[in-house]
Amino acid sequence: MSIDRRMFLAAGAAVTALPFAGAFAAAPSGSEMRTRAQSLLDALDEPQRAAALFGFHTPNRLAWNFMTGSRRAPGLALEQMTPAQKDLALDLLATAASAPGLEKAMNIMLQQDILRDEWGKGSADRNRERFSVQLYGLPSETGTWAWRWEGHHLSLSFTLLDDQVISTTPSSYSSEPNTVPSGPYRGLVVLKEEEALARALYSGLSDTARQRALVWPRSPGNILSNGGTERTLAAELAGIALGDLPQDQADMAARLVEVYTTEVLPAPMAAAQTGLNAQQDMTALRFAWGGADLDGSIYYRLTGQDILIEFASLRDQPLHLHAVFHDTARNFGRHLI
Repeated sequence: MSIDRRMFLAAGAAVTALPFAGAFAAAPSGSEMRTRAQSLLDALDEPQRAAALFGFHTPNRLAWNFMTGSRRAPGLALEQMTPAQKDLALDLLATAASAPGLEKAMNIMLQQDILRDEWGKGSADRNRERFSVQLYGLPSETGTWAWRWEGHHLSLSFTLLDDQVISTTPSSYSSEPNTVPSGPYRGLVVLKEEEALARALYSGLSDTARQRALVWPRSPGNILSNGGTERTLAAELAGIALGDLPQDQADMAARLVEVYTTEVLPAPMAAAQTGLNAQQDMTALRFAWGGADLDGSIYYRLTGQDILIEFASLRDQPLHLHAVFHDTARNFGRHLI
């Protein structure tokens, strides 16, 4: 089954369906990731294997990038695989995401065709299969290895130690056009809460709270953590603490944290992340906003003990959204490796 057959447009509103629920029959785990990664490696020929496989300590493992545009990310792209190999790659991806997370990822991939066909953006050969698998170290029951799924607006990193997933960050699910305005996919919304929920939170603040939250009267126009600056950004005491908000607004901010940190993960990883979130002092989590003109570009940041969430709509591009989550203590498994 090729990627094209895994994705189809349902009647009515544009929605990407995921007709491979069997991938979720058993809860994904580190061992399942290892098994599926090894199956993919075994199916590759030598040039493909050389493209996909890197040493664990190569600098590229730490050089995540979700803004590749229409060029290929490092690694082996779906478009360079046979149909059977694509199936194996997608089976690996299915171990790393919940059903909502996988739907979001597949829709971001689909958007590459929309950008090419409806918006004329990027190279003429940009397509939904220009997403690469990168393996860092050989999949193994003992020791460390990692892998990444990466292309334009989508970068998902996973690090394993002794068959346990010890890191699921940094991650980016970004989007353009977030609400598809025309064409066969008209009405498709990819990031459904990341912008709407934050706007509702900021708009509902009291005048005093809004003044404290508004750190940048004009949005920076993009996220700021591309260059490995996530720890510095997270340490800034920008914005208003959730403990200073009414409970319903603090709950909205906590829901935003779930959208980024747990909702996209399969059950075992989501449970582990829920436990990590519970260790955070949520009253100390800070919500900072950029963009006093709500009709223009907006930016927000949620920062806590180990949490950095950033979101930006690009300047003069309201349908172009960048969103990232860093676990600043555990990115790339650096807390244990």
